Amino acid sequence: MFTTYDTEVAKRFTIYNSLFLDLPFDDIFRTGTLLPLLSTACQKGFQSGKTPKEIIQGFFEEMLPGKSEKDQSDLLFQMIQYVERQVVLFDSIEDAAYEKINDLRGKGSMKALIDRTENDHKKEELIEKLKTFSVRLTLTAHPTQFYPGNVLGIITDLEEAIRNDDIGRINQLLQQLGKTGFINREKPSPFEEAVSLIWYLENVFYQSISDIMIRLLNSLNIPLHDWENPGLLKIGFWPGGDRDGNPFVTHETSLQVADRLKKWILRCYYRDLRKLRRRLTFKKVEEVMLQVERGIYSTLFEEKTVYASKEDLLNDLLQAREALIKYHDGLFLDLLDQFILKVRVFGFHFAYMDMRQDSRKHDGLWEELFQLKGIVQAENESEQINQILACDSLPQLSLFKDSFHKEMLKSFQAIGEIHDRNGEEALHRYIISNCQSSKHMIEVYQLAKLTLGAGKEFIPLDIVPLFETIDDLAEAPEIMTWMYGLPEYRQHLAKRGNKQTIMLGFSDGTKDGGYLKANWSILRAKEELTRVSKENGIEVVFFDGRGGPPARGGGNMHNFYASLGERVENSEIQVTIQGQTISANYGKQASCTYNFEQLLSAGLENHLYSDAERNLNDQQRALIQELADLGYQAYKDFKNHPKFVPYLEHVTPLKYFGMTNIGSRPLKRGKGEGLKFEDLRAIPFVGSWAQMKQNIPGFYGVGAAIEAMEKSGKLDQLKSLYQESLFFRTLLGNSMQSLNKSFYPATGYLKENKDYGQFWELMVEEYERSIQKLKTVAAMDELMGDNPTSKTSIAIRERIVLPLITIQQFAIQSMLESGKTSEILQKLILRSMFGIINAARNAA
Repeated sequence: MFTTYDTEVAKRFTIYNSLFLDLPFDDIFRTGTLLPLLSTACQKGFQSGKTPKEIIQGFFEEMLPGKSEKDQSDLLFQMIQYVERQVVLFDSIEDAAYEKINDLRGKGSMKALIDRTENDHKKEELIEKLKTFSVRLTLTAHPTQFYPGNVLGIITDLEEAIRNDDIGRINQLLQQLGKTGFINREKPSPFEEAVSLIWYLENVFYQSISDIMIRLLNSLNIPLHDWENPGLLKIGFWPGGDRDGNPFVTHETSLQVADRLKKWILRCYYRDLRKLRRRLTFKKVEEVMLQVERGIYSTLFEEKTVYASKEDLLNDLLQAREALIKYHDGLFLDLLDQFILKVRVFGFHFAYMDMRQDSRKHDGLWEELFQLKGIVQAENESEQINQILACDSLPQLSLFKDSFHKEMLKSFQAIGEIHDRNGEEALHRYIISNCQSSKHMIEVYQLAKLTLGAGKEFIPLDIVPLFETIDDLAEAPEIMTWMYGLPEYRQHLAKRGNKQTIMLGFSDGTKDGGYLKANWSILRAKEELTRVSKENGIEVVFFDGRGGPPARGGGNMHNFYASLGERVENSEIQVTIQGQTISANYGKQASCTYNFEQLLSAGLENHLYSDAERNLNDQQRALIQELADLGYQAYKDFKNHPKFVPYLEHVTPLKYFGMTNIGSRPLKRGKGEGLKFEDLRAIPFVGSWAQMKQNIPGFYGVGAAIEAMEKSGKLDQLKSLYQESLFFRTLLGNSMQSLNKSFYPATGYLKENKDYGQFWELMVEEYERSIQKLKTVAAMDELMGDNPTSKTSIAIRERIVLPLITIQQFAIQSMLESGKTSEILQKLILRSMFGIINAARNAA
């Protein structure tokens, strides 16, 4: 695969990159000619210990002496734009070669798993597991996608042209790319964010999920039309329902997005029906299919609800199926069955929306509610819970003074409207961010009961706690044990199939406790939550809040799910994906199919093949626990350093994330002035370290922990653990990825800074220590030595953006040293962010 990568990607990039020089734009030849010279100056400059300022100033003195500051800054902006387009070209070349550099039918594919189960006589066991298993990918609106929609369209066309070696078309598209802006002039609205992601549903997921399901069921000789688990592969959808810290998402947004989802799945059906009807031209079948097509058309374009639910549509399709078998020997039955399966999979909802809000907002709502009812809120939590459960009605909406509290109550009403329009599947869960107690769950339960559940036998909504910090993860089993023991909540669960979904936050967990501690704490929490749930007769489903990079639970995800072992409930895999991770891993049908199958296969393998590599013994657990505690202490000491927050606020590009116009959400929770660590969102937190090429959340504490274990004579045990445990290998392997994307020479100038010099030294010491210790434990000569393709991809991407990194650090260094802000330098920082983060593909 590595030789293929070098031929199909690395060499092609060198060839196609030369086309930029011939583009008919002002100064393009000069920019394209000077850029390699700047890139060489950056490489040699950092190798010889120069600062970004010395490199940039030296470049101008040598290559363009006598140029004014304006001419210099203009050229730097032109170079930024040039590099941004080089990144797009490299992405397109890599995507075009996807099937050649990834074995779509090899390890981790469903074909490979089926072949293995046939050899091991486990095929029937696989089929039984498929009847109940599920993978749910939830697309979030979190702002990590730096390409606007029109650029994504060019990338799609460019990839196709590269696949076909169409030089003329490639040249045209590069010209279009050169004239197309890469930056949104205004922040998108929450609805616009939803529209952007619905593009992926319509153009990628609709086809990929259908393809996987059809191939899988056909290969196992299972009839498509009545397959009992159409929810095997699902797409969750947060835009329009995720209110956590985003004041721009309202109940109207939720209704608008749900309506858009319904219309767009009906569009997909309509297109398929028109093709299908060209085959089903037979008596007693054609008239039914024509009726179905007209019904979808009327619902879509004439605002007439012919089909109120997917069940109504399926009844007509099954009638056509019966006639096809009875009168026409089942000719083209396979095509009709494939369409029936799609309707059963996607329904009228297309994707599963979630509602989400921070627990502190619910606290505030109940405080005002009690005031309006004249109830003095009790001081202890147990009595507060009794007061909430005793509340049998809500005050009139008009009586609430806080407009946000009114909006929250309207959101519950909106869930009912969405159920009526799109079915309960469209939005069936409410997620409580920052959940720290049973009270936080009861608050939402009772609100749902008094709004959505009013006059009904049960509440048609799942209450989902999100445990995020290290302390909350530790408390989670006790909280859920109490909830399971509450008769009223237990009755609610019984009506919901005795199933409880629990969300766990990798992003905030890492921000709070560091890389090792967060990942280990989440695994331990899953094991304990599985235990207490089983003891109470409840099936627990874990929903992982992951981001793109290893620091936010990303990286090589499928190996994590393959390594969970017997102590973790394995009925479903649920995970968030966002921004760059959507476009990079699921943005094309080939990559979407590959990565979806990898996750599905990982979950099934974990069930079918329980071996020592997947199950940690007590000695191994004690070893990881000790390592995680040591890493936590090192990270906590670093996080508590007096320069930690000031460094983020005044040195890193943190504040510029709010200026990028890539998402509707504010930079931080809360409205207060100044930066509080607890209010800082995980995306700008991790993204800021990525911009600085320091990647602290992805490795800090790893080196210190291994070194401490080595001093206590346990290094050999860690080496053995690395060879024997898939979980531990994946954990350290993802940290290696963070280290490989770091470049500390770019910020070496900070060691001379009187305010942050000592702080920078702490970072670089841990960086170097982590590299050395990881290589020792993994018995590798270099990091990621076992994955040369990914290593090469990272290296090329880092080389492409090195000029941007240097320009950004030049601007930061200049302002730090002068003590003055500069509009031009600030713009250089902001503009360079886009290319740096796009090149990384999973940096935030």
